[in-house]
Amino acid sequence: MSMSVARFRLRLTWTPSLPTTFSAYAAKVESKEEKRGSKVRRSLLGLLGMGFRIVKWDGRTPHPSVDCNGRIIAVLVGQPDHPEYRATANLTFEAIRDASRNTHFPAAMHKHCRGLFAAVNVSLSYGKGQSISCWLNNKEYTGLVEGLLANANIERLAVFADAAFALWAPHLYQYYCTSVFFCVALNFGRNVWTFKHCDVLNLAFGWCAVHALRHYNATLGGHLVLWDLKLVIEFPHGALILLPSATITHLNIPVQEGEERVSFTQFSAGGIFRYVNNGCKAVEGLEQADPGEYEQVMARMASRWREGLNLLGTVDELVTPEELISS
Repeated sequence: MSMSVARFRLRLTWTPSLPTTFSAYAAKVESKEEKRGSKVRRSLLGLLGMGFRIVKWDGRTPHPSVDCNGRIIAVLVGQPDHPEYRATANLTFEAIRDASRNTHFPAAMHKHCRGLFAAVNVSLSYGKGQSISCWLNNKEYTGLVEGLLANANIERLAVFADAAFALWAPHLYQYYCTSVFFCVALNFGRNVWTFKHCDVLNLAFGWCAVHALRHYNATLGGHLVLWDLKLVIEFPHGALILLPSATITHLNIPVQEGEERVSFTQFSAGGIFRYVNNGCKAVEGLEQADPGEYEQVMARMASRWREGLNLLGTVDELVTPEELISS
């Protein structure tokens, strides 16, 4: 493997620090105290005044971020330095922008727990009372999302994210079997930014993939903020970031007035893994159908978080020391 990478170390000890459920299929729901003040539009100057640190990034050079044990917990993947990729990113933005302009989203869709923009999820879903896993019904937006997912440029970005995941976390990648991303979030609007939040239903030790799209001044807006780590990361157009969105609180800063930004996010719900590991049965159904297997499943839950973390590798496993550059 030949690459130049810069890594920055995070003061984070994974196992005791990150909030997961006992089974580690999902993260713990944030407390009222943690949610207090989350529905706020943050600014770069405001965050700097709170002691946050800027991470300068060109959107191309890969930066794996590691914990105190050297384990890769997130990656600023970047993007290929190739005109064809830049064209793909531009055309993806145009496809999402045009779809947004040609679709009526009611006011209620522009206000939700993550922000003030319309979002449509295309996902394999399990949880919230479901007895079986099934695809979400997007009703009148089915044609919209099917058209976008059939777009060759969006497909190329999805393939790039899949390949990046396989490169930076090969053992974790194998845990997902045939596809690392069961779900896609299409975020519509002229200036997509998010409130401070955790995606607690995503696989706790898994990663989500976020593409930022559109030409804007990435030094002034559009940053990804890792709240608990007090980092404000520049996030240029076309770049890809992989992060554990279930367990690390994050948000995005708005871009400047007159600029545009949309995002394309891929993720996997932890409930799907629980469903498959339970023999495609609800926990209650498994307990009734096979009490012995149910006891084994419950016993395995105690070690799943540690086993999941062990699927994450270190930079030194991926590159040789001479291929590293100082950060």
